[in-house]
Amino acid sequence: MEKKRVVLWGTGVVGSMVLAEILDGHPAFELVGVGVSNPDKVGKDASELCGRTEPSGVLATDSVEELVALQPDALVHYGPTAQHADENIRVMTAFLRAGIDVCSTAMTPWVWPSMTQTPSSWLKPIEDACAEGGASCFTTGIDPGFANDLFPMTLMGLCGRVDSVRASELLDYTDYEGDYEDEMGIGRSPEFTPLLEIPDLLIMAWGATVPMIAHAAGIELDDITTTWEKWVTPEDRKTAKGVIEAGNVAAIRFTINGVFQGREVISLEHVNRIGLDAAPDWPAGSGDDVYRVDIEGSPSIVQETAFRFTDGSGRAPAVAGCLATGMRALNAVPAVNDLPPGWVTPLDLPLIAGVGTIR
Repeated sequence: MEKKRVVLWGTGVVGSMVLAEILDGHPAFELVGVGVSNPDKVGKDASELCGRTEPSGVLATDSVEELVALQPDALVHYGPTAQHADENIRVMTAFLRAGIDVCSTAMTPWVWPSMTQTPSSWLKPIEDACAEGGASCFTTGIDPGFANDLFPMTLMGLCGRVDSVRASELLDYTDYEGDYEDEMGIGRSPEFTPLLEIPDLLIMAWGATVPMIAHAAGIELDDITTTWEKWVTPEDRKTAKGVIEAGNVAAIRFTINGVFQGREVISLEHVNRIGLDAAPDWPAGSGDDVYRVDIEGSPSIVQETAFRFTDGSGRAPAVAGCLATGMRALNAVPAVNDLPPGWVTPLDLPLIAGVGTIR
């Protein structure tokens, strides 16, 4: 097996776990460089950044120029969210202009770049860089991402008729350490308006797979609508980030809905709780912390997917989902290398079976 030479940018939760998978002997990939934005990590061995003891000989740098000069087969990019769009675009376009493909988990609106809500200032630099370098750019995630594009579209291919398809994230955020206060309003007072409660922002940030599924199914949506609900906790609730006091929001539920001929035919749903007993009347999976697809049609289909660590580490299901997200981007590298320059979406990819994962 000829290894793909990769540079990995970003060693937060997702990037550090992917880094460990590569250094643990993944036969399909060779790590040639690591990029970091935290000055405290510059000069550290990649092994140290992911909890491994044997030195790798690859030292972290914040120099994009040094990493581009390595001429890898791809950049696997685990940068921050679209709130840091300028920095993500700066890093990614440098590689694309040099003819280096990019597979990323940042900038979730790029899961479906043709979505009308995405500002052109986020799109044109990537398109220009891809054209200049003859390179490709693929963005994925878990949600938005494969849990509500790959999973539902694969199942829809088993149907003769689909009356509606719903992809749901049903997670307990008790152990989640990511950002949710300003974005979702979890932990805030019920009067607080989080960023994602604003319909246009919610559709842009999280709704890209709705028009993607519509396009794949050969229809044009009449409208995309949203709903937003809050659940206030009657008692204090402990989280990995502190305590949510009684009277504040401890669960949110939202939907993004594709409307066709007066019907909601494609829906994305989130139910994110602090504690499994929160918002007891809202949907839950048959198990804890699942991603669920419900198709009403001929036939009707229900699928639940759970991400877990069974290595005794005690790491939370949400963290296992983060690893799956990172590996989706890494495992896509060989296929993205074979595609023409420009944007890459799940509709452009073949089956990514995970070359080298069984060893």
